[in-house]
Amino acid sequence: MARKPRKPTIEPQIDPQVDPVIDPEIDLESRSAADAKIAAKGDPVRIAARATRRRRGASANEAKAPLVEPEIIDDDSPGVAPPADLDGIGELPHGFARARTGEETDESDGAAAPEAALPADGDSADSGSLVAFDPLGRYLAEIRRFPLLSREEEIEIAKRYGKHKDSADAYRLVTANLRLVVKIASEFAHASRNLLDLIQEGNVGLMEAVRNFDPYRGIRFPSYAVWWVRAYIYRFLINNWRLVKIGTTQAQRKLFFNLRKETARLEAEGFTAQPLLLAQRMGVKESEVREMQERMANSEVSLDQPAREDDAVQLLDVIPDSSDTPEEAAAHDEWRNFAHEKIDQFAATLKDKELEIFRSRLLSEDPPTLQEVGARFGISRERVRQIEARLKKRLKLFLKSQASDIEQAGP
Repeated sequence: MARKPRKPTIEPQIDPQVDPVIDPEIDLESRSAADAKIAAKGDPVRIAARATRRRRGASANEAKAPLVEPEIIDDDSPGVAPPADLDGIGELPHGFARARTGEETDESDGAAAPEAALPADGDSADSGSLVAFDPLGRYLAEIRRFPLLSREEEIEIAKRYGKHKDSADAYRLVTANLRLVVKIASEFAHASRNLLDLIQEGNVGLMEAVRNFDPYRGIRFPSYAVWWVRAYIYRFLINNWRLVKIGTTQAQRKLFFNLRKETARLEAEGFTAQPLLLAQRMGVKESEVREMQERMANSEVSLDQPAREDDAVQLLDVIPDSSDTPEEAAAHDEWRNFAHEKIDQFAATLKDKELEIFRSRLLSEDPPTLQEVGARFGISRERVRQIEARLKKRLKLFLKSQASDIEQAGP
């Protein structure tokens, strides 16, 4: 049984060198009748070949048409004049801006033609979506633009700044070491929620290092600045760790930064981190270790919160008052008045150098140095010390003569 020819799925490729030339003057009606006759016979190959010859005939007609010279348009003259009112163009989608025309563009801008309308900065195509923004990444990208300085350049700029105090030289030293501040601040990233806060404080320390740097010491500026940067970061962490400052003295600051580290080191060695052992390791008092442990273990408590759940009594109402009782306050006031009266009586017995040294060295809240007092009277500082010691003995004897129980009195 003979198989029927399969209908082609794609148009057959016709070689233009083999395909016969079609006369373009063929009547369209006769051509359509011939196509209908071929279609009636159902030969798909002949249908495809006839369609190809018809298209090639149309191309031949176009080839015989006279050529038209292309029109050359000057770039400076717009092809179509823009409307006088840009509002006539219509409203643009939200987040898009109209491109400026050539007349509105600044001549110094150098742009040959206005750009197409683009989404505004910070806006996405969808006005309801949010655009992610990383301030830390943006800051790191910005500081990479500042080049580093060699040792010779640092010394030259630092010497010039120390001599002329030019802000441009200070700016050059600061910007060249911004990456150093980021590196140091990253060491304390676990102690702060925002690394940019630490970087900001470190930059303040860097500027202070520029102000105090001495290029004649023979050390590089980054080696000197690292101590200032860390000092400002330490101070920021202590001041912002709690609402109430927990470290004021040098020993407390040392405990604040090293207590947990030393505790972990002792536990790793198999010891129990007792306050006495921690105090011996860190060179501080045991009481200071206990106090810092209590401060770091407890958080802030509001005095306005209820003392107990479902209770109207506030915590402030149940805290005992540590101030003096009325009897103690009256006793302190009486002692203070007595001491002022007797000191005034003792000062009336002095004159000249003794009176001045007594007032300036023993009664002043901000006493001058022995050298300053000696220079005022033209005597040595040792002689001033001897006069001051003699005045203290005379004052003690005078007070004992006025009140025999003076040593047991007082607050």
